[in-house]
Amino acid sequence: MSSTKYPKVIGFTLVKQIGGGGFSTVYRAVNFDDHRVAACKVIAFNDKSTDAQRKTIEKEMRIHSALKHQHVLEFLNAVVVELKHQHLYAPGIYMLMELAGGGDLFDKIVPDVGVKDDVAHLYFNQLLSGMDYIHSQGVCHRDMKPENILLDAAGHLKISDFGLSAVYKLKETGRTRPLTERCGSLPYVAPELNTDEPYYAEPIDVWGIGVILYAMLAGNTPWDEPTTHSPEFSRYLSGTIFDERPWSRFSPDALSLVCGLLTVEPRDRLTLADAFQHPWCMRPSQLASQGPMMLAEQLTEQLRANGDLDLAAPDLAGHVQDEDGDQMMASAPQVSQFTQSLMLFSQTQSGSRYTPHLTRFYASLGHTLLMPLIHESLEALNVRCKAVPPVEGQDGPLRLRIGGYDARKIMFKGWVDVERFTYRGSVGSYCVMQRDVGSPISWRQLWKALINSSGVEPHVLRK
Repeated sequence: MSSTKYPKVIGFTLVKQIGGGGFSTVYRAVNFDDHRVAACKVIAFNDKSTDAQRKTIEKEMRIHSALKHQHVLEFLNAVVVELKHQHLYAPGIYMLMELAGGGDLFDKIVPDVGVKDDVAHLYFNQLLSGMDYIHSQGVCHRDMKPENILLDAAGHLKISDFGLSAVYKLKETGRTRPLTERCGSLPYVAPELNTDEPYYAEPIDVWGIGVILYAMLAGNTPWDEPTTHSPEFSRYLSGTIFDERPWSRFSPDALSLVCGLLTVEPRDRLTLADAFQHPWCMRPSQLASQGPMMLAEQLTEQLRANGDLDLAAPDLAGHVQDEDGDQMMASAPQVSQFTQSLMLFSQTQSGSRYTPHLTRFYASLGHTLLMPLIHESLEALNVRCKAVPPVEGQDGPLRLRIGGYDARKIMFKGWVDVERFTYRGSVGSYCVMQRDVGSPISWRQLWKALINSSGVEPHVLRK
């Protein structure tokens, strides 16, 4: 946290930045009296902030606060600090929400591999349930992409981020209206958004969850964009892509559902009701009756198989200090069998710390020596890097602001933090890559490319 002052939001104090976006920053917020933890999304105001920007944020809050469902991230409250009060607190809108203690779902999915059919089946049915509820409230999400699919501390899926959502149906009359605004990222938008014609809301979200289902099963998005500019989409239209992996390894029922959701003509596309009745969705879940430890194990099975989890959470037992009381109190609501099995608690110089990002690693080289190697290796991967000067007089982590475009031409931004870590009496480093903007799939690919780079790989600690 910087020296900037932030207000309390219904008793919650902002304690640490845990994420961000193009126009916002997300903090972990703690109610120290009740020992509760939440997330606070902060959209800053300044002299250049416009009324239109503010109305967009207020629309997001109105929509999100009205949605109450087990598979929708809960909106708790909000506080507004006007510019005239900037002598007291940082001006902006402070949106307090449920903390997704399990982090990003797609942070646990191996790129170009995906998860097993049973795991995808469980989470897709939860996504389907959440989206069906959102539509029942007359709302179209319009921004279905991997970074908006989160997990709570019990391992349940949560739909987040309603910044691009729109009300398309009046609950009082049931009347619907077509939409005209173009929004969303190209790999996830439906083909009808490539025209100038008005479009209907529900098929847009059906297409979006179809892309999410494909990404669960395949570990990537199916194409750059749903136009003939994409060779993959062109082969999808011709049918030749079904002889290629990963399409060819999908089960017949899974392939039938994916293709039904990704039907180009919106009038012929499956509806949510159709999806509920599809054989792939209707079969009993093999994981629903299992405990959280089994769910976490199944979710991360591919991460264990390819060694990624050993890199993010090597066995350093007996070589670090015990967790202190303050850290435990601040993290307590995230401690569960599910999050512990996901290895979301990293061992640091001051003990065990909740870290929702599995894009992390340990190194045998000191942090002042490792950071230049990371900087050089990332630039060799065509990543833009900017070192952040350390705060004078503070022995905090070394920080690197990074950004660029992934293979799907989607922008990513984030941070690389490297701090001192003592391992078996020797000075080493602990590195966390925290994504702010972009796909968690490509972020994991970047993490793996950094670890495998010639400058960094010799120093990485493994299990």
